[in-house]
Amino acid sequence: MSKARKPSTAPAQCYCKSGIAFDTCCLPIINGTHPAATAQQLMRSRYSAFCLCNESYLKQTWHPSTRPDVIDFENQQQWLGLKIVTTKAGEIGDLQGQVEFVARYKIHGRAYRLHENSDFVWQDGRWYYTQGTLFET
Repeated sequence: MSKARKPSTAPAQCYCKSGIAFDTCCLPIINGTHPAATAQQLMRSRYSAFCLCNESYLKQTWHPSTRPDVIDFENQQQWLGLKIVTTKAGEIGDLQGQVEFVARYKIHGRAYRLHENSDFVWQDGRWYYTQGTLFET
């Protein structure tokens, strides 16, 4: 099991590029003090958790029916940014939602883009990621 990376200081801007400070944006969701109210909030917090290699949080927010046993992190992977393309449903009161996003990252200096449409479900009073469909890039 991988250990989460702990930033020496909280970044001024959240990893998810919301324009809000990490300690008031994704950190309260990741540490469990304020659960994600929408599918997009969960998506953003999961992106931040990937930046931090926080396997525990990612597994907690992955629906048990599709959750992997282990989440592998590339040690040299550097996440560069997240752009939300569209959000369908996934609001307070919805039972399902979809978030299309593009995440940019580098490994060994080479740039990559992850373009995905992620599916979310509201169950037991919280949002879960269920699966994602990748777009050709």
